[in-house]
Amino acid sequence: MASHQHDESCKKMFALLSEYLDLELPAESCKVMDAHIVGCEPCAAFTENLRKTIELCREYRPKELPGPIAWDARQKLFEAYQKMLAGRRA
Repeated sequence: MASHQHDESCKKMFALLSEYLDLELPAESCKVMDAHIVGCEPCAAFTENLRKTIELCREYRPKELPGPIAWDARQKLFEAYQKMLAGRRA
């Protein structure tokens, strides 16, 4: 397998990948991303693997934890989630 030299378009694509997969980019930016992914096999493979990983994470349903442990864990996860969202809005 030949190595892939990432050019500036790969680097720009990677910087916007989370927003692209979360459907948060303007339509024109999505078109640019789509065109790059179609023409760049390594970026296409990376994008598809990340998309599948995100999908698996969203589908994952953990087993119930016993009472107080479950509540404490949920509270900490919720707080971490709120911090993450606040950071994305900044």
